[in-house]
This record gives sequence, structure tokens and C-alpha cells, in this order.
Amino acid sequence: MRSSGLLVFLLLLAEVISQNKKSSKPHNKNINQQKKSSDVGEPETSATDGETTSVNLSSTEYMATQIKSLSLASLQKGDDDMKLFFLKNTLVTCNDGTAAGYYLREYKGSKRWLIFLEGGWCCYNKETCDTRYKTIRRLMSSLEWQQTRKGTGILSNQSDENPHWWNANAVVVPYCSSDVWSGTSAKSRQVEYSFMGSLIIREVIKDLIPRGIKQSKVVMLAGTSAGGMGVLLNIERVASLLEQSSTDGIQVRGLVDSGWFLDSKQHRQTECSDDASCSPAEVIKKGIKFWNGNIPEKCKQHFKKGDEWQCFFGYNLYSFLKSPIFVVQWLYDEEQLRVENIQLENQSLTEKQWNYIQNLGRELKNSLRDVLAVFAPSCLSHTLITNSNWMSFQVKGTNLARALQCWDKSLQENKTVRTPIKGCPFHLIDNCQWPHCNPTCPALRDPTTGQELNVMQLFTRMGLDNQKKSQELKSDPSHSMELFSNGG
Repeated sequence: MRSSGLLVFLLLLAEVISQNKKSSKPHNKNINQQKKSSDVGEPETSATDGETTSVNLSSTEYMATQIKSLSLASLQKGDDDMKLFFLKNTLVTCNDGTAAGYYLREYKGSKRWLIFLEGGWCCYNKETCDTRYKTIRRLMSSLEWQQTRKGTGILSNQSDENPHWWNANAVVVPYCSSDVWSGTSAKSRQVEYSFMGSLIIREVIKDLIPRGIKQSKVVMLAGTSAGGMGVLLNIERVASLLEQSSTDGIQVRGLVDSGWFLDSKQHRQTECSDDASCSPAEVIKKGIKFWNGNIPEKCKQHFKKGDEWQCFFGYNLYSFLKSPIFVVQWLYDEEQLRVENIQLENQSLTEKQWNYIQNLGRELKNSLRDVLAVFAPSCLSHTLITNSNWMSFQVKGTNLARALQCWDKSLQENKTVRTPIKGCPFHLIDNCQWPHCNPTCPALRDPTTGQELNVMQLFTRMGLDNQKKSQELKSDPSHSMELFSNGG
């Protein structure tokens, strides 16, 4: 680092000397023009007799300008990597007792922090946790964590990929507690795993306080899938922790991606015997006791004893939260379908299952109607905000990055009544009634060949009656062309 810094200094010094040799008289007019120019810091030039004439700043002024330019460019490029830090409190651990931690990329001078909770569903008894540990140990242990990670989508530090949050302090908290970020249970003689997801979040916030988070203006707690559920379950505790540590009035917000699950009973048995047959509600009912799950108090009080599990579902919990929440949700979420035992890529659907899929879209729309900030495309997919192409998807002509910017402006201009600014929407739910009827949906692909499919080809793979579906489409002509377009 020292040698590269010296090289930069010498290059700048050489440039200064070169500039001073080119002109002996100051040009005050040009100096004034230079001060009015952009922040790039390059000397103003004009073509005279085929030669370039530089502004004759003093050596000190010119060097300061060049250093400012170099510093800005360096900051904008930034360090791509997030660095791993383990929690200072070693009693709070992953499932297997290994150290929990977080990845951090700091952006000096930024007053905004983005804290991201990973997803990965959960386990809810000894059998399912043993299987999880054998098959996906990275979700229960930190033994294989890398020292650095790169951010993509909303975690990217590249302004073209992430135009509004690229220069925030970025934190990724790996998921290793298998408890939907709710657990408060240490290992015991009865249970050989720790479930400390809620405590991990608490300790991450505590560790970030000396790093400057208490001086921030905005902290956004974000997460995908189970991480999105974790945002809903923990955001008020995070807000309370930061409020205690700061006198500057930090605004804590939540960004929930693909974590707005429904408790559907349309085609499922109420009891389940294994992981494959358990609905989300059954999993949470079983897990909440196993994890000693930490439930938001206001919601917990609302439900009678034994029904507290309902607070894990966003449509039940949302109204009890004070912090602003933005919900991102595919209307035909693949993970919701998977936990309902519907796997589109390798099975034929019954008419009952197809009806469930259509009803899922309608029910999700209804559940999101009163959510102030929402982005809900009518697509078959799961998670969005960490995809490199996350700005490709639109609802009513607006992409998610723009909707988040509009939400941000609304919160800045009117902190009490969170209403949209004219021409800047952030309540965006697709109107069309079919899976993948939005032409910007992610491409569907044949899992065997990798070939891109349109929706009617997908219907064929699912064993549906295409002729019947085509007749149904004709009754909805505004969407038929979109459905037949390649890639949805």
C-alpha cells in the first residue's frame, strides 16, 4: 500500500511540474471557469493552433484537485469484497457451536447501512436437523465460510448494478441457525443444536456500533426467503437497539424479499409426518418450541396461547410493526409452491394443483393490498434483490430499484404519512391473472435441456390441457400475447 501511494504521489508531482512549465502567466478567468466545472478535477482545455492549453493553477491547488479526483474515483470503485468478522460474543453460535459472524464492506463517510439476512428455510426437530447437517452443512456451521465475499444486486458496490445503495455500508449475515432468525436456544443435553438466530442479529448490531452504525441516518434490514421472515420478526428489536445507542434519530427500515409466505390449506392435509409433506404453518408450529422462538410482543399478545406461530406470517405481523417495510414478492413464488409439494419442473399437475397455483396469486394480491410499499410481479420465481439482473423486472413500467428510490424519497419528505410522490410509485402489484403473464418475468427453462420455454410450453410439461388453457386465454385477450411471448 505504501509503495503504491508513493507512486501516485510522484506521478502527481510530475504532472504538476509539467503543468507549471507550460504557462508562466495566471489566467484568472480560466481559474474561475475551472472552479465552476465538474468534480472530476481535470484541467480545463481549449484547442488553440492545434495545442492544448492548461489552466495554470498553483502547484498546491492543482495537486489538491488531482488528489480529490483520484480519491473520488477510488471511492467509487471501492473494494468489491466484504470481509468476514466473527461475533465478539462467543456464546452466540451457529447450530453446531461454531462461531457466528458477518461480512462487512465499509464505505467511509456514508450514513447509510444495509444489513442483509440470508435465507435457507429451517429444520424443526432432531431428524430434520440431522438431515440438514448432512446435506447442507453450510446453513448450520461456519467451518466452511470464506474470508471474503462479493455483493450482487442491491449488495453490489457498482453504481450501474445498484444505482441507489452502491455506496452504503454493506453487511451480510450468513444464515447458520436454521430457525427463521427467531431462535434463542443454546445447546443442551436434550437438544444437540443451538438455535440463536435472533441473538445473532442482536450481537451483529452490537458489534457494528463501534464501527459507526450509531452515527447513521438510515439502516435498512433486508433479507430473502427465511431471511425476509427474519426481517419482519426482528426489525423492531433492531430499531430499539439502535435507538438506545444513538441520539441522532436513526430511521430503521425493512426490505422483505420472498418472505411473505401464506398459510394455505387448499389442498394439504393438516398434519404431516416428514419435511416433504409439512406445510409452512406445520413447520413453524413444530419449530417454534424447538428453537425457543422470539416473537414480536405486540403480535404475540394478539393471538391466544398456542397460536403465536401465526406471527411468523407477514400478513398477520405487518400491522403490528412501526418501522417502514417494503415487501418484494413474486405472486407465484416457487418456494411457496415447493413447500406445498408442487414442483413445476418435474411433475404433471392435477387440476386441483393448477387451481391452487392460480389461487395463490389471487391470495397473495389480497394479502398485499394494505401494504404501503410493495413490488409484486406476476411471475414464477423465488428471491430477487441479490440477483445481478434485479433491475430487469418491472411492474407497470417501474423496476424495483426505482420503486425503492421513490419509497426512500417519500420517507425523507414525509416521515409520518408515507404517501407516494406524484410520478414516483412504490405500491406496485401486477394486474394480470396468470403465472408469468408479465413480459419482464425471468426466463423459464427446461431443467433437462436448459432450453428457454414460454408459458404454453411449460403448461405442456406440467401435463395441463393446452387447448383448454388456450380457450381460457382467449377470454382474457389483454394477456394472451404476453403469455405466448418467449420467456413469459
